[in-house]
Amino acid sequence: MIQRLVVTALQLAELSVSSVVHMMYGLYIFSSAVAGDLTQTLSESIFKSKTTGEVKRSTTQVNDLPPIVLVHGIFGFGKGRLGGLSYFAGAEKKDERVLVPDLGSLTSVHDRARELFYYLKGGRVDYGEDHSKACGHSQFGRFYEKGEYQEWDEDHPIHFVGHSAGAQVVRVLQQMLSDKMFDGYENTNENWVLSLTSLSGALNGTTRTYLDGISPEDGKSLKLISLLQICKLGVVMYDWLDIPWLKSYYNFGFDHFNMSWKKTGLRGLVDCLLGNAGPFASSGDWILPDLSIQGSMKLNANLKTFPNTFYFSYATKRTRKPLGMMTVPSGVMGIHPLLFIRVLQMSQWRFPPDIPLPYKGYRDEDWQDNDGALNTISMTHPRIPVEHSNLIVHSDSDCLPLQPGIWYYKIVEADHILFIVNRERAGVEFDLIYDSIFERCRKHVFRKSPQTLPNEAQQQQLGGDQEE
Repeated sequence: MIQRLVVTALQLAELSVSSVVHMMYGLYIFSSAVAGDLTQTLSESIFKSKTTGEVKRSTTQVNDLPPIVLVHGIFGFGKGRLGGLSYFAGAEKKDERVLVPDLGSLTSVHDRARELFYYLKGGRVDYGEDHSKACGHSQFGRFYEKGEYQEWDEDHPIHFVGHSAGAQVVRVLQQMLSDKMFDGYENTNENWVLSLTSLSGALNGTTRTYLDGISPEDGKSLKLISLLQICKLGVVMYDWLDIPWLKSYYNFGFDHFNMSWKKTGLRGLVDCLLGNAGPFASSGDWILPDLSIQGSMKLNANLKTFPNTFYFSYATKRTRKPLGMMTVPSGVMGIHPLLFIRVLQMSQWRFPPDIPLPYKGYRDEDWQDNDGALNTISMTHPRIPVEHSNLIVHSDSDCLPLQPGIWYYKIVEADHILFIVNRERAGVEFDLIYDSIFERCRKHVFRKSPQTLPNEAQQQQLGGDQEE
C-alpha cells in the first residue's frame, strides 16, 4: 500500500513538472511571436521605405524548379501562423522556391495529408465521406482559393521535407496519390512525389506516446491521469471558446469537428471533455494515436516505398551507452530542457509485461536510443510491420549517385527540436543539415535531366556572352 502511494506521488510530481515545462515553453513561443510582430510593426511605422521603385528579378528560371515543401510536425505551424515566427527557423530562405504549408498541428496524419493536397492544388479540403462519417466530423474543411502549385502532376513533381510527424504525412499523401483517392483527380499517381526527406521523422511510432498518456494496451485510448489529458482539456477549451483573433494566430486544426460554442453550446463542451464527441472520442482521429507503435503499424501496413521516388532520412539521438551498459542521456547541455526528462524516461522505457507486445520481435533495448520525442530506430526507415529497403550513410558523398526506391539514412547527434524554431541553438549544424537537404534536392535528385539552378543559368549566360 505504501509503495503504491509512493509510486503515485512520484507520477503526479513528474506530471506536474512536465506540465509546467511544456506550458512555459508554449508561452515562450507564443510571446516570442507576439513580441516579434510588435517589433516589426513598430519598425515599419518609424522607418518607412524611401525607395521609389522595386528592382524586378526574373522568375522564369525559379518557376521551372520543382518546389521544396517543408511539412511541419506535431504542434507545428506553417507560414502565416504565429506572425513572423518560422517553424523551420528560416530554413525556407535557403532556396529560391520553398513552400511552408500550415496544416492542423494536432489533427490525424490522414486529415493532414488531405489538407496538404488541397493546399497545393487548390479547392475545398475533402477529408473523404467514409472517413468523415466514421470519425464524426464534417467531410469538407478549409477552402484554398488558389493552390500554391496548381500545375502539380507527374511531369511537375515535388520535393517534400517532413519533420517529425510531417514525414509520415507525406508518405500517406503519396499512397493516396497512388490509390487515386482524390475525387476529380483521376490522373494522380505516386510519381507526383519526386523525393521525401525525413528529418527526425516518425516513421514507426514512438514510445513517448505511452509516457505522455496513450495506453500501451491499444495505442489509442488515453490514461485517466496524464499529460495528454491536460492537453486535451486545453485544446477542447481553446476550440470551444473560438476566439477569432487567437485562432488566426494559432490553430490546432480541429475546425472540421465543429467544437465551437456557437455550434455545440455547453452540452457540446461537456461531450468533448468526456470523450463522447470530437477528435478525442473513441475514433481517435488525432495525431497521437497515429504516433503510437500500434498506430504507426496500422498506417505502415498500407504504405509503400515507391521505385521512382528518392528517400533520405536523418535519424536523431541524444543518448549513449557508456561502457556498453544501460542507455542514458548523452549530456545535459546539449539537450533542450523541454526534452531532457523525456530522453531519460524513453531510454529506460519497458513495455508492460502483462500486455501483448506491439509486434513480433519487439525488444525494449532496440527502442532506448532517442532524441526526447522519437526513438532513433523509428526514424531511420519504415521497419514495421515490414522492413523497407534501406542503406546507412556515414558521408553524403558515399551514397552518390542516389538510387530511387531506397531509404538512405544518417544518424545525427541532436535532440528532436534542434533544427526547428531556434536557429541560433543549432549553430553551424543547422546550415550543414539544410544545405545538404536543399543541395540534394537540386543537384542529385532528378528523373530526366539535371536541373539548371537560377544562379547557374546566369553564369552560363555570362559565359556565353564573354565567348561572343
